Formats: sequence, structure tokens, C-alpha cells
Amino acid sequence: MISLQSLIERAARLNGESVATCYKGNERTWNTTAQRVGGLASSLQSLGLSPGDRVGILSLNSANYYEALFAIPWAGLCVVPLNTRWAVPENEYAISDSGTRVVLFDDAFTEQVRELRERVNSLEQCIFIGEGDCPTWALDAETLIRDHPVSTPSSRGGEEMAGVFYTGGTTGFPKGVMQSHWAIWASGMGSLPMFGMDRSSRYLHVAPMFHMADFAGGMAATLSAASNIVMQSFDPTAVYQTIAAEKVTHALLVPAMIKVLLDHPNAATADMSSMEKIIYGASPMPAATLERCMALWPHIGLVQAYGQTELAPVATMLSPEDHRAGGQILKSAGRPTPINDVRVVSDDGADCAVGVSGEVVVKGPHTMMGYWNKPVETQKALKDGWVYTGDAGLFDKNGYLYIVDRLKDMVVTGGENVFTTEVENALISHEAVQDVSVIGIPHDEWGEAVHAIVILHAGSSASEDDLTAHCRASIAGYKIPKSFTFRDEPMPLSGAGKVLKTELRKPFWEALDRQVN
Repeated sequence: MISLQSLIERAARLNGESVATCYKGNERTWNTTAQRVGGLASSLQSLGLSPGDRVGILSLNSANYYEALFAIPWAGLCVVPLNTRWAVPENEYAISDSGTRVVLFDDAFTEQVRELRERVNSLEQCIFIGEGDCPTWALDAETLIRDHPVSTPSSRGGEEMAGVFYTGGTTGFPKGVMQSHWAIWASGMGSLPMFGMDRSSRYLHVAPMFHMADFAGGMAATLSAASNIVMQSFDPTAVYQTIAAEKVTHALLVPAMIKVLLDHPNAATADMSSMEKIIYGASPMPAATLERCMALWPHIGLVQAYGQTELAPVATMLSPEDHRAGGQILKSAGRPTPINDVRVVSDDGADCAVGVSGEVVVKGPHTMMGYWNKPVETQKALKDGWVYTGDAGLFDKNGYLYIVDRLKDMVVTGGENVFTTEVENALISHEAVQDVSVIGIPHDEWGEAVHAIVILHAGSSASEDDLTAHCRASIAGYKIPKSFTFRDEPMPLSGAGKVLKTELRKPFWEALDRQVN
């Protein structure tokens, strides 16, 4: 039976003495990694957890994070990767909603986890996987691994749930996407031919490891028994240094990261000779950034991946050959992977003709099991095995998919999903705000930026700084509007009384040929 834990066993069996992880210059072989994963799994089982119980991870990238992702299913449990950019109320919701009983954390989140353990009743134990001193109220992972023998890997796998991956929600709360072992494996297998990794490859983890985008690259590396080069967080100077020193061959970067690297003073002189492929995704790539990237690094194959957490996460890919062909095709999201089927459908579910836009729907072994504790949302998004993505797209005559708009009320900024209802709820709670609509507007670096259109109560006042400070207490920094428009007239409404955000977006997007950037 396919399972995440079996992939670690397989890599150790096939490539045991090769490097599995390299973090801050410290290397661990696949044999060592399998021993550590099995020891951590054994310690988790000793805590009295039941099969399928949820275990969260709140940590910056590290080799320990990579091991935890596989130790949790090895123990027969389900992983809940928590968003490192979320504020305490957001992670409190995810932990409470999922019934997470144990959280693994590092130095960067000691204070947040200290607060969470006091606020969340379901949270029974905390395990420190950082590099400093373990707090007195937590268990130390290194001690646990040392003191517990390697356990036999759990038999859970296949269609059973491997994890709950939180993404934004249109109701103002995150949604937990339930993914099976089979779905995560299938998505990795579908992506691997385009990623082009083998056991000699060296994959760079620099995107956040809680994010499904990096999860896709990490799965390809694990399936290939390749090396995982782990950076704690993104820093352009350090990225260039790491690529050169560690001979990185593959990296997954969101477009915002690529732009920062291109703007860096070392861009033209950095040693990128080892690089074979850059996979980019999580948000659309601005055309100017893509052209600069291809011009500066012509030897690097570029692969675009389009998908979402509900698809574990890849749906379509645009190949290096397609990139080199250039022209209109560079605006496409590529073609479906070998494992799935993609359609564009009208409101009545019928297939749209070539060149006619509709909703993008995807079916395959990588589709989600549903949303945790949200049967109504699951019924809307998952119909007869098809995931309704909420994106509007069209196919050309050669089967290339073009994403032209977003049906969901969502902004994608720097690779992160921001659901506007959540931001609106934060703003409307300010006593001076009478009404607010949040939209995405074009941004050269982040693809889109969160923009708020605000109507204040008569006689009230509030500045942009006031509203920004108010939001900071309840939502993550990347969700806070980067700009504001204050207006006196009411919001434009449809016949059904809904705000016409298409009208609000027009002044910002009318010069562009599509409504995502």
C-alpha cells in the first residue's frame, strides 16, 4: 500500500548512504533520516495518541521539519502543517478545528505556542524541534529520538487521510483540506516527469515547507531519493550562496522570490551553473519577470505548475520547451499532468468550446477527500469526483489552459491565498468603518496586492495607519491591505444586492489583458 512513510523506507533502501537532507551545512543520509523518523514516530506513539489523530507543525524550514512531515504518518497519525505567517487567532482556529492534540515547534514560535497551549483545550502536548534550548513546558525532540527505539511503520496509507492542509475560506475562516496518502503520492508522480529529478538531484527547499507548493517539490525529491537542501527562510543573498556552495540543481520559487533574485545586485554574477530547473507556481508570473528570468539564465529549464491545495497540489504544467517556444503560450498554465483530467465548464456543467471561458474543474487520484468539518463547502467544491477550482479559464486548440479570472473571492499575493471576506471582517470591526470591500490589484513584485475600499461612518475618521494597526491584531501581515481607497458613495451592487467587485476592480485592471497578474 502506498504511504508517505513507505517513501522514506524506500529511499533508505535504495540510496541509504547518500545525502537526504542538508541544513546549515549539516548532512544526514537517508539511513540516518529513516532512523530519526522512526524514533520520532515511536515517541509520538508513546503519548497515547490514536491512529488518525492530528499532529501540527509550526516551524520555519529545517531538516527536522522534513523529518517530522514523515514521522507523523509513520506513527499512524495525520499531519497538520500550520502557517508560519498566521497570527495566534488563525492558528488557534486551525488547531481547534482539526482537534490537533500535539504541536511540534521551533525557536521562532516558542512564544506563539506557549500562548496557544493556554488557549486551545485540545492541545495536550508540545514538542520542540528547534536548535536552541527546549522550554521547560515542552518535550525535546532530540531526547525523544534518542530514548525511543525505531517503531514499525504504521500500516495506514492508501485512501486513508494523511493530513489536513489549511487554506483560506470564503466564510472568513480557513478550510482544512483533507488529503490522502494516495493523493499526495499521485500528485508527486504526475509532476515528476516534468520536474526531471533523479537520485543525483539536489532540491532546494526555500519556499515555506508548510505550503503545498514546496510540498510538491519535496515529494518529487523524496520519490527520487534525491537530496533535500533546506534553507530556513528566503534571503536572496543566501539563496545565491547556497545554490553555488551546495550545487543545487532544482528549486521551487514563487514569482515574487524570482523577482527579488533578479533585482539583486549579484544576479548577473552569481554562480547558477549547477541549476537545471526552476519550478514556479503558487501565483501567476508577471510577463516582465518571466522574460528577465529567461534572458538571464537561458540554461535553466523553467517549469510552471498550476494547481491548488485541493489537488495536492498540481493540475497542469508548462514545460521548458514551451517556455523556449515563447509567444502567447507563455501566458498559459500548460497542459494537464499525466494523472489527471481537466475540463472547462459552463454554469450548467457542459464543456465550453475552445476559446470560451468557464470554470476550471479537475479530476484524478490527487483530488481531495473534502474539507474537514465542512460538508456544505465540500459538496460545492467536489462533485462526482471533480474539484471545482473557482478559477475561470479556457483551452486553446492545442489543449493549453489559460487562467483568465478568479471566480473565488480571493487575492493571490506572493504565492499566498488571501480570502477577502476575512480581511473585510477584520476591517469592519473598526468602529469608524461603515462598509468595506477588499479586492486584488496588480503589483509588480507580488503579482497582486490586497487593496481595501473603505466607507467611513459620517463624522468618523480613520487613517490608513489606523486601519493597518487594527488589522494586525487579528490577521497575518500578508493579508493586511497594502493600500486603501476611501470613498463616500455606496458600493456598486448587483440586482441581488451583492457588491459588484468587478466594477471596483476595473480601474486597476483595465489596461491588462487578464484579471489575474
